[in-house]
Amino acid sequence: MPPQEPPAGLALPDSVDAVVALLATQRYVCDRRLATALFLALKLQRPLFLEGEPGVGKTELAKTLAEALGTALLRVQCYEGLDVAQTAYEWNVARQMVEIRLAEAAHTLTDEGERERLAHSLYARSMLIERPLLQALTQERSPVLLIDELDRADEPFDAYLLEVLAENQITIPELGAVRAEAPPITIITSNRTREIHDALKRRCLYHWVEFPDVERELEIVRLKAPGAPERLSIQVVEFVQRMRTLDLFKAPGVAETIDWTNALVALNAMRLDPETVHDTLGVLLKYQDDIARMQGGDTAKLLDELRAKAVLE
Repeated sequence: MPPQEPPAGLALPDSVDAVVALLATQRYVCDRRLATALFLALKLQRPLFLEGEPGVGKTELAKTLAEALGTALLRVQCYEGLDVAQTAYEWNVARQMVEIRLAEAAHTLTDEGERERLAHSLYARSMLIERPLLQALTQERSPVLLIDELDRADEPFDAYLLEVLAENQITIPELGAVRAEAPPITIITSNRTREIHDALKRRCLYHWVEFPDVERELEIVRLKAPGAPERLSIQVVEFVQRMRTLDLFKAPGVAETIDWTNALVALNAMRLDPETVHDTLGVLLKYQDDIARMQGGDTAKLLDELRAKAVLE
């Protein structure tokens, strides 16, 4: 891998503690291991590859970093069938056709020199429509490039990204290589629904993002749901933490914890009780089988555990 130019125009944090403090300005609670991985990615100018369960804050990290650094966020939302035209660039075919028709109307195509000029102009840089990957390489100020849920894209897309990640450039057959003057800060996320190619992972720093522990999740809830009574926030976090130990199809993420807390506040709930939990499970869980399991007895079991721990007092 060739040496990378440092991100242009950005005041980057100079320590792990500075990363934690920077993200905290945008109300993102970051544990030290994740802050260390992000610091090293910034310091070494390497992409950061984040894997973990949905809802642990991977995407939010990239959005928060862009806001904290005051730079643009360019996002590639991955899905099956994603191709170069949707992620990197495509030629402006409508404009090319207009140029051809104008040349035909002016009767200039009979001249060989004019034909060559037209052919050249049809594939000039001005004819390109830039998509996020190419946009990330053409900014004057280093942006944050988020390649979100890469595991949803087809495997060939992994291979296409290798040039972008390794050399901060994209090769366009008609124009040659377009190299970044202000290299992007690249964050890639995956929910691990498929394995990402090893060649791509080797070009990145890697970090597995865990669900937060009780203390950190409670801190997040306090920041994101400030209207919730302290006792209710503690009960919600303790309940969700226990729910994640169950064999659910989709365990609730941090975003669901925040949503549930805000929903309970909207209902003027002051504490958790069986009826309130049953009526609001659709905020936490997104699959009927999981909801049915909780309503079938697991809710009462978890509330009993909290009561035994004196959390429901």
